[in-house]
Amino acid sequence: MSEFQDVLKSRRTVHRFADRPIEEAIVNQALEAANQAPCHKHTHPWKFYLLGEKTRQTLVPTITHLAAAKSEQKKSPDPEHDSKRAIGKVMNPPLLVAVTNKQSPQDPFRQKEDYAASVCALHNMVLSLWGNGVSAKWSTGGLTRHPETYENLGIDPKKEEIIGFVKAGYADALPVVNKPTIEDTARHLP
Repeated sequence: MSEFQDVLKSRRTVHRFADRPIEEAIVNQALEAANQAPCHKHTHPWKFYLLGEKTRQTLVPTITHLAAAKSEQKKSPDPEHDSKRAIGKVMNPPLLVAVTNKQSPQDPFRQKEDYAASVCALHNMVLSLWGNGVSAKWSTGGLTRHPETYENLGIDPKKEEIIGFVKAGYADALPVVNKPTIEDTARHLP
């Protein structure tokens, strides 16, 4: 099996990271890999926003508000813990990247194709990180859709849609996951 096949088969989503920075060369290599993604009509609709600590701090009020609403909805016994946990998900990863896709409201088919291309770019980045020993998680949630997030990151929602955050770092532990077999997912048609 090729090294690339090993990367594809071994990649896992990781939720907790060691407090260790990722080398800039590894991050740049991952961004370069992202830019190699296939895209229809060479639109290259993706953008990557690497969020430093100061920018992440601007998201804390929004995270706190969203966590409080979620805790109330679930009738959580410890909303303060829920809030701290939600803030940690944004503040703790050594690398946090907001990934956007170019908006094309006048052409829904282009929007769909561009979204697919942007996801390919995001996954190329994740696979490149994994190939260099760095784990990642693609996260979508209320924060990706909140108007304050767009404002705090300086992203115009009429021009770009946040399709998620990539959280990355060196894994504390790797999860064990059972993936489907070829027989589960593929059909050979005559």
